[in-house]
Amino acid sequence: MERKKYVVVTAGGSGTRMGSVLPKQFLELEGVPVLRRTIELFLHAVPGVQVVTVLPEAHITYWRQYCLKAGFVCPQRLVKGGFTRFHSVKNALKYLPEDALVAVHDAVRPLASPTLVKALFEAAQQAPAVIPVLPVTDTLKLLRKEEGKLLSTGETLDRSCIYGAQTPQVFQASALKKAYSQQYDTLFTDDASVAERAGVPLSFLEGERFNLKITTPEDMVLAGAILDYSRPV
Repeated sequence: MERKKYVVVTAGGSGTRMGSVLPKQFLELEGVPVLRRTIELFLHAVPGVQVVTVLPEAHITYWRQYCLKAGFVCPQRLVKGGFTRFHSVKNALKYLPEDALVAVHDAVRPLASPTLVKALFEAAQQAPAVIPVLPVTDTLKLLRKEEGKLLSTGETLDRSCIYGAQTPQVFQASALKKAYSQQYDTLFTDDASVAERAGVPLSFLEGERFNLKITTPEDMVLAGAILDYSRPV
């Protein structure tokens, strides 16, 4: 039996590094808010997907009004964000059935491809947790900080076994809900780290270079360039 598919779009952050009054998920990328681009990615890749959008409480009304005025017709459950990303996702998981598949995706990663999203959902039919990763290509130096200065420890890490995790991370909902019953830990930086601590086995697929997480004004410029590059001639 085909499992129902959900996406939890984590848009609960304030985006202080962007230097904008408006949180970065609402900023326009080539005329379209980043959050809308991200949601539309899933609507295109997974027809019938159920959308749960986690928002800062102060901007829930703002997003409702935008959707109404812009004619963005997308049934979505709006959930108030928590103190941290962990708490925001935990809030959203309350609304998911145990037997579903759920993708958890950063709202500010609007450039993931439908091909990647489909592949992750397909793999999650058989695996409880599927994580997109990319190999690290930079040389990695282990440093220490003293009096505001970065100092060498004399150690260079072996990058051949180091990968960066991306989103969407796709889970069997029962496994993820159980993992989120744990107490919060500051080491929980993504959903994979929460699941792994709970003993959920992780599977991995190759991620995408263009699956950029927009954090700074420079990232917005780069994302616009990627869109231009990807647009059919």
